[in-house]
Amino acid sequence: MAIKREEEKVKRSLKDAAKKGHKDVCTVLAKEIVGSKKAVTRLHTSKAQLNSVDMQMKNQLAMVRMSGALEKSAEVMKSMQSLCKIGEIQGVMTEMSKEMMKAGIIEEMIEDTFESLEDQDELEDAAQEEVDKVLFEITAGKLGEAPGAVNDSLPEPEGAVGGVESEDEAEDLDEMQARLEALRS
Repeated sequence: MAIKREEEKVKRSLKDAAKKGHKDVCTVLAKEIVGSKKAVTRLHTSKAQLNSVDMQMKNQLAMVRMSGALEKSAEVMKSMQSLCKIGEIQGVMTEMSKEMMKAGIIEEMIEDTFESLEDQDELEDAAQEEVDKVLFEITAGKLGEAPGAVNDSLPEPEGAVGGVESEDEAEDLDEMQARLEALRS
């Protein structure tokens, strides 16, 4: 602003010198005006360069802060890794998986056993009902009035020799025992 004011004063002095006809004075004053314009241009250029340097320094500061934050983040991650031992967690998970598999197989075997027992109970109940119906029809209901038999022994069913189960039941029993042994090992 001060340069602009001085430039205006020099312009007035140049006009006065031109009116008076002083050519040498006008040349010197004109050189002064050109110099002041160059000075103003240099000031604007310097100001732009200073703004550029300011922006670069702010950028550098942001980069330094970012690298500091990344360094802290890396330290936190390293601490977390040392706290969580991945090898131990993996071992525990593997052991837990094995135990859950064993528990599932045992549960399945128990369910199969109970289902087979329920099936046998249902078959025995159904057979007993049929036997009762036949006896009722044949005796015309008189057997139900008679007192219970003293000897509860019945003849053994076919396929069972000397109190041993049928072959299918023996195979099922062997299979279940093999599964149980596999679980124990």
